Amino acid sequence: MPADAWIIDGYVDEPACLGVPPYISPYIRNTAGVLLEQGYNVRYSTIDQIRGDPYLFPSISKADIAVMIAGVTVPGKYIGGTPATLTEIQLVGVQIRGPEKYIGGPIGFGYSPAGGEKAIKQAISGFDHLLLGSPPEALHSHLTGGRPESGTDYTLSDKWSILGSDIIKNHPSFPYLMCELETARGCAHQETGGCSFCTEPFYGPPVYRPVEGVIAEVESLYRAGARHFRLGRQPDLLTYQAGGGEYPAPVPDALQALFAGIRERAPDLRTLHIDNINPGTIARHPDESHEALSVIVRYHTPGDVAAFGMETADPEVVRRNNLKAGPGEVMEAVRMVNEVGAQRTAGIPELLPGINFISGLPGETPETFEHNQEFLKQVLLGSYLIRRVNVRQLMPFPGTRAYDTNTLGLHDAGFRTFKEFVRVKFDRPMLERVFPIGTVFRNIVIEIQGQVSFGRQMGSYPILVGIPAPVSTRTVLDAAVVDFGMRSLTALPVPVDINHLPVQALRWLPGIGKKNVAMIAAKRPYKSLESFRKVAGVTPLDHLMIFG
Repeated sequence: MPADAWIIDGYVDEPACLGVPPYISPYIRNTAGVLLEQGYNVRYSTIDQIRGDPYLFPSISKADIAVMIAGVTVPGKYIGGTPATLTEIQLVGVQIRGPEKYIGGPIGFGYSPAGGEKAIKQAISGFDHLLLGSPPEALHSHLTGGRPESGTDYTLSDKWSILGSDIIKNHPSFPYLMCELETARGCAHQETGGCSFCTEPFYGPPVYRPVEGVIAEVESLYRAGARHFRLGRQPDLLTYQAGGGEYPAPVPDALQALFAGIRERAPDLRTLHIDNINPGTIARHPDESHEALSVIVRYHTPGDVAAFGMETADPEVVRRNNLKAGPGEVMEAVRMVNEVGAQRTAGIPELLPGINFISGLPGETPETFEHNQEFLKQVLLGSYLIRRVNVRQLMPFPGTRAYDTNTLGLHDAGFRTFKEFVRVKFDRPMLERVFPIGTVFRNIVIEIQGQVSFGRQMGSYPILVGIPAPVSTRTVLDAAVVDFGMRSLTALPVPVDINHLPVQALRWLPGIGKKNVAMIAAKRPYKSLESFRKVAGVTPLDHLMIFG
C-alpha cells in the first residue's frame, strides 16, 4: 500500500518568487512531483486552512511524511492569505506527531516579523530536517539517500513540475489561481557581490531553465485547469538564456520561443504576466531590451507590470550597496517600458513599470528621501505611467552585507514622510492617469464581501477594486472606475443597472452630485438613457448603462 505524504503551504515571498494566494509557488508543485515520483499519495493544505481547522493536525499526523514550505524575505501586505509566522511554523512542527517532518523554503535564510527588523537565523523546533536551498531538490536528495540540500538541476525539476501539476486543484483559490513559473535561479549580479540586501545570490550564479521545460509545465498545468500564469521566479526576465557576465544582453529570440510556446500549449489562457526586470539591463542594452520588451507585449495579456528593483534614487546609496542601476538609468528604463507598453487594449495599459524603494540601506541620509521624491516628481512631469510604487523598510538577512551594516532606525521619520508623499502626492494622481474614470476592468474576482466588497483581477500586482455593495466572495464581475483612493479604486458593476443599483452605490456615479442621489433614486425606474439624463444629466458612464 503506498505511503502517504502531506504538503503544508505556509506561503513564500522572496525577491524572485511569490507564493501567497492567489499565487502558488513552483516549490509546492515540484515538491508534490518529488513525492509522487517516490510513490507517495500526496495531500495538500495551506496554512490558512490549518488556521481555520485545527482538526487537520490529527489527519496530517497519520501521514508518513509531512513537508512544510514557508518563509518571507521581502515584507508585503497581503489580501489573499497571510504567510505563516515563525510561531505558527513551530506550532505545526510540534502539533504534527508521527510523520518524518521536513521544513524548507526561504525560512531557511532566517525569519523577521516585519520590515525594519533584522531576520534571525535559528533552528526551527518540531521538524526533523531543514531542506537547504531549493526544497524539492533537497527533499529528493534526502529521500534518495543523500543530504537534505540542493543545487539546481532542471533535468530533474522539469519532470517534477509536470508530475506535481495536479496539486493546484487542491488549492482553495482554484481555479482563480496564479501559477508562478520559474525560468531561472540565481543572480548574475552576484559576480560582484550582488545587491547588499538581497537573498537571491544565495542560490549562486544564474542557471537558466530550458524553454521546453517551461512550456511543458504550462501545458500540464493548463490540462489541470490553470488559466493564469506569471513568469515571476527569476531576478531578470529580460536576460533569460543570456549566459554569463554581470550585465548580459537580452536574447529576444529566447523570449520569442518561450512566450510563443506558452501561447501554443495554453491557447485559452486568461493571464500571462511577468515580474522582475532589471532596469540596468535596459539602460545598458537599449536595442536588445526594446526588442525583448516588444516580444513580451506581443504575447502577454494586458495589465502587466515590469517590477524594477530601484531601491533608491540616491547615487551614493546606489554605490554603497552595489545596486543594479542609478536614478538616470532607471528613468531611461521607465521611458522605454512606457514607449513599448503604455498603449492600451480595451482601456488597460499593456505593460507598465513598477518601482520598489527600500529604506534602511547603508549610506542612507535624510537627503536620500529628497532624492527619492525628486525622482518621482520627474516621473510625473515626464507624463510617464507607473503602475505602482512599493515603499518598504529593509529586512536584512544573515549572510548579506546589509545585515551587519545598515541604517535601520536612524531615519524612521524620513521614511514615514516619504511614504506619505508617495501615497498622497504620487499614487493618486498616477492612478487617475493610468486608470481614468470610466475604465472598465474585466473579470474582477471578489475576495472580501461587505457593504463595500473588494476584489482584484488575476495578474501581476493587480489594483484593489472596491465595489460599494455587498457582493459574494468568488463572484467574478466587470466594473467601471468611478473614484480613486491612494492604492485602490472604487468601481461600479458593468453594465451599470441604474434601476436596481443600491442607493449607496448610486451615489458614486460620477457627475451627478451627491445632493442629487435621493432625487435620482426616487424617480426610478427609468425607461431609457434619455429619461435618466433629464434627471441626472450626462455622466461618464452613460455608455455602460442599461435600463431594464
